[in-house]
Amino acid sequence: MAPIDGNTLIARTLKKQGVDHMFGIVGFPVFGIAAAAQAEGIQFIGMRNEQAASYAAGAVGYFTGRPGACLTVSGPGMIHGIAGLANAQENCWPMVLLGGASNSYQEGRGAFQEAPQVELARIYSKYAARPDQAARIPYYCEQAVRTSINGRPGAVYLDFPDDFLSAQVDEADVTIPERCPDPPRTLAPVGDVSKAIEVLRTAERPLVIIGKGAAYSRAEEEVRKFVEAAKLPFLTSPMAKGVVSDSHALSVMPARGLALEKADVVVLLGARLNWIMHFGLPPRFAEDVKTIQIDIHAEEIGRNVPAEVGLVGDLKAVVGQLNDALDAEPFTYPSDTSWWQALSEKVEENRTFVQNMMNDDAVPMGYYRVLREIQDQAPPGTIIQAEGANTMDISRSVLMHENPRERIDAATFGTMGVGLAQAIAAQVVHPDRK
Repeated sequence: MAPIDGNTLIARTLKKQGVDHMFGIVGFPVFGIAAAAQAEGIQFIGMRNEQAASYAAGAVGYFTGRPGACLTVSGPGMIHGIAGLANAQENCWPMVLLGGASNSYQEGRGAFQEAPQVELARIYSKYAARPDQAARIPYYCEQAVRTSINGRPGAVYLDFPDDFLSAQVDEADVTIPERCPDPPRTLAPVGDVSKAIEVLRTAERPLVIIGKGAAYSRAEEEVRKFVEAAKLPFLTSPMAKGVVSDSHALSVMPARGLALEKADVVVLLGARLNWIMHFGLPPRFAEDVKTIQIDIHAEEIGRNVPAEVGLVGDLKAVVGQLNDALDAEPFTYPSDTSWWQALSEKVEENRTFVQNMMNDDAVPMGYYRVLREIQDQAPPGTIIQAEGANTMDISRSVLMHENPRERIDAATFGTMGVGLAQAIAAQVVHPDRK
């Protein structure tokens, strides 16, 4: 059979594994990877620097569920790409960073741009490896993609010496693995689901918090059914906006402070009790709050606040289990409670306050007035990239979303200055949208 080089093996395997977009800067020794990627049908987007390329690749992972790829040269190029690698890892977004390296036989001699790249990547990734031979490149590429999307999604790194990229291998000696399947929709134990429903039934002041894990899991239908069946007040993390419409009658986003502070039972749907949620601790949360926590990652259950019930599994599947339990034994939180009255009053008060600022035509315009123009003029389906602390905080209460995955911002890692890169990723994935 015909010979095939390492560059083509990388591109062909990644394409087969569902990697459709690659961002980067070409240079020694990765020229050939970029050319091969385009030949295999991967869209290559040249960027101005490796940091931007890596941030864009991570955002693609969030939007699509399959990793975006970032291509860098060796040494400083790869090190610049670590920024987006760390961002994707902390945000739980699948991403693959591809780093070129000098010839393997020159390692340890002070080769051009030589750096301990695998070791540098390992702390910020789920998987970091250098193939042991050119013929095994497809194995490592499949393992990297599989690792990035399964369990808690995250970032992976592959290191490619120049002599591996240019190596010629007989196609007969190479096996390109089949596309690894999408992650399984794992279920929580039935007993834990029943316990969660029982705790919910005892709540006097329940609250559902929807996190971006629900958006990533594409659980919008299940989550809507859950909150509507039980008639539970809910709020969202910034990037979960639209999983259930911001305009939904059960949304208490304008009363976020009161809801967090006074709730006695909180249902966490793919939301982590980290800095975004004030660690689940007083004074933002009640000292004796009970949590029902759903997360794909078992180690996340009980972090910062012991969970009353932990449901480990895929969020879409587990919320489906909760819905089945409610179908079997319906539960509806009453609408005439003092909790709903307090929340409704605070929602109305804060909405009026925000609306007045949005309608303020004073010169110069304030944040709220500017964001009103965006809200009024943005067509349905617009993806909002919120950049900067004030913009993120204020736009959360002004810009309304009807559908999920239409907002992206600094996210869990709190990364600023990435708005343009992530906006490019959104445009690449959704070329028909604003």
